[in-house]
Amino acid sequence: MAIQPLDLQVMFNQLDNISKAQTSQRESLAIQQTIQNLHIQEKTQADIQAVNESPDTGDGAEAVKDRRARSQGGSEQDGKQRKNKQAQEEARRLWDPLLGKNVDISG
Repeated sequence: MAIQPLDLQVMFNQLDNISKAQTSQRESLAIQQTIQNLHIQEKTQADIQAVNESPDTGDGAEAVKDRRARSQGGSEQDGKQRKNKQAQEEARRLWDPLLGKNVDISG
């Protein structure tokens, strides 16, 4: 099957259209890749600028300090409460309503 001159004329005319179609396909792929890259960059920037919630650390340094305070006799508030109770008991002992009113003559 030989190629006729008329067929060559038709094919040469269509070569321009074919090359334009292939060029537009290549360009559209490049444009799609560029758009995807831009979306990825925007998402990355948003992730960088976003404030992330820190994971739960469980018993941290505060819990260790609390345990130490309890093992050493409680926290500061417990110590203050004990001092207040001791001061109140001491004040009761010093201020006895019967103190000095009774005289012991038996002995």
